[in-house]
Amino acid sequence: MEQRQLGKQGLTVSAIGLGCMGMSEFYGPGDEAESIATLHRALDLGVTFLDTADMYGPFTNEVLVGKAIRGRRGEVVLATKFGNERRPDGSWIGINGKPEYVRRACDASLGRLGLDYIDLYYQHRVDNTVPIEETVGAMAELVRQGKVRFLGLSEAAPATIRRAHAVHPITALQTEYSLWTRDPEDQVLPTVRELGIGFVAYSPLGRGFLTGRFRQYEDLAQNDFRRRAPRFQGDNFQKNLALVDRLQEIAEEKQVTPGQLALAWLLAKGGDIVPIPGTKQRKYLEENAAAVKITLSREDLDRIDEAAPKGAAVGQRYPDMSTVNR
Repeated sequence: MEQRQLGKQGLTVSAIGLGCMGMSEFYGPGDEAESIATLHRALDLGVTFLDTADMYGPFTNEVLVGKAIRGRRGEVVLATKFGNERRPDGSWIGINGKPEYVRRACDASLGRLGLDYIDLYYQHRVDNTVPIEETVGAMAELVRQGKVRFLGLSEAAPATIRRAHAVHPITALQTEYSLWTRDPEDQVLPTVRELGIGFVAYSPLGRGFLTGRFRQYEDLAQNDFRRRAPRFQGDNFQKNLALVDRLQEIAEEKQVTPGQLALAWLLAKGGDIVPIPGTKQRKYLEENAAAVKITLSREDLDRIDEAAPKGAAVGQRYPDMSTVNR
């Protein structure tokens, strides 16, 4: 597996990571045995950059990941997040960036993961009620204490990124980026590149839509949170299928899957970009990992851009967009 540098502080990760969220929540029923087998297979393939968060489950995803990597810690670059505060019953409390919460959340994550340190610790969402300098100051304390190696932000606006980076070097920014979410290209990507911050692309397959597996709304399980996403609803769903069909044609010519094409496109956008497609099944993990072997020519990239230009997707990516790009 190809390796890539995130930021300028010395963090090296696999060129494709693994998003673990869906193993515990949001994307329909899970299967712990298959999830653990998928995590083990990921490490065997060199997909060693694993992404979780305390809110997934809530809390149970960190326990699952910790269980799976026990005895293989040296192979893993483990990223987790704090900031979306939930109760054990799953109910929401809110976004929390208070310094005392940062410290408490980190200790709780370390306990669930069964680790002595976290490789990359993100603020999951920016708390507008707490100055970013205070939140990142508390995160920097964790680095000095040896509990965290590198710091990250998720869904932060350019001005916030600059202010945070001035307090302590930010190694990675994680934001949704794919062929149907290209808005980071406007301001976020130029900002992180100017500052020497790596970019981690979550939902690089458009929450699975770009794989072509979903042909109608009813294909989504009843408890799948995508049912609430505007892009998956009504006329939006049908219009977005046209985008997928155009990508399918190019993928067939390249003898790859649409998902692999979408990942290869992201990998070609720059050596500082690392996609973390999520899956809970080995067969999809293997398909995703194989995308690193795909070479796209300038002509291929131009055709893809024509098939999925910026703004091509119809509908917002979340029902409530107020917590992103803060």
